[in-house]
Amino acid sequence: MNEHPTTLLEAIRYFSDPDLALAFVVRLRWPTGEPACPRCGCLEHSFLTTRKIWKCKGCKRQFSAKVGTIFEDSPIGFDKWLPCVWLIANSKNSISSYEVSRALGVTQKTAWFMLHRVRIAMEVGGLEKLSGTVESDETFVGGQAKFMHARRRRERIPEGTHDDMTPVQGVVQRGGRMKAEVVSDTTKVRLQGNVRRWVEPGSAVYTDESRSYWGLDRYYAHKSVNHKQEYVSGDVHTNTMENFWSLLKRAIKGTQVHVSPEHLQRYVNERLFAYNNRSDSDLARMNKAVGNVGRGHLSYAALTGKD
Repeated sequence: MNEHPTTLLEAIRYFSDPDLALAFVVRLRWPTGEPACPRCGCLEHSFLTTRKIWKCKGCKRQFSAKVGTIFEDSPIGFDKWLPCVWLIANSKNSISSYEVSRALGVTQKTAWFMLHRVRIAMEVGGLEKLSGTVESDETFVGGQAKFMHARRRRERIPEGTHDDMTPVQGVVQRGGRMKAEVVSDTTKVRLQGNVRRWVEPGSAVYTDESRSYWGLDRYYAHKSVNHKQEYVSGDVHTNTMENFWSLLKRAIKGTQVHVSPEHLQRYVNERLFAYNNRSDSDLARMNKAVGNVGRGHLSYAALTGKD
């Protein structure tokens, strides 16, 4: 099969061929078609066909397609890595490490590590700001104190607070893209600082009546809706952001069951990727995810807080 896959079944068959899988990664990682040494950037190299690696003529070192990517230092081949990317990039409500473990024949611990690496490639990048009509809102993710064991509640929740919940702020351009970020608090400085960082001045910004948004009219055409009385006031509402929060929580509560605060941003990135590429085909989403594998390497020690 020479055509690129369009379904999961075709993807599994396609990537089972080591040469096709390698060519797929090379095409997306180096769009020019010429692999560049990740250490010195040299384009002159020789290819060792028996080992599927290159030897740089500049620094004289060898490198594979995995070096400098989320796949680095992984003994798992592309025949499992690429179907894993396909599964998470095209999931509607996320996918659990247990499901990936059963599907790919790896341990649950390995599947969990693989999924977190893929979420790095799904991070929404770019400095382009949103404009036009923009909604800003925040939500809280986590467990409620009343459902916790007393000992766990004392360990996890500081005295004087009620919930072990993590705030997340998001902004969305109606009919366009969305950005979201885990924040340490929901103060005016934090929330308005993010709005100014993400949204072009002069845009119409719609929020709820939280005091944290008071004063935005200095930079934007700011209007708010009082959720105690109504959810929509003419064209003013935050329903687009509310819908995204429901999708995020459905993925977390229905699929992941529990998400630690230190890992939450990666789960947010995963759902942002799904939202911002919602109109693409499965193959197009796969291409975008694999095209971003060079964004960084995540070690297991760093993932588990031991580094």
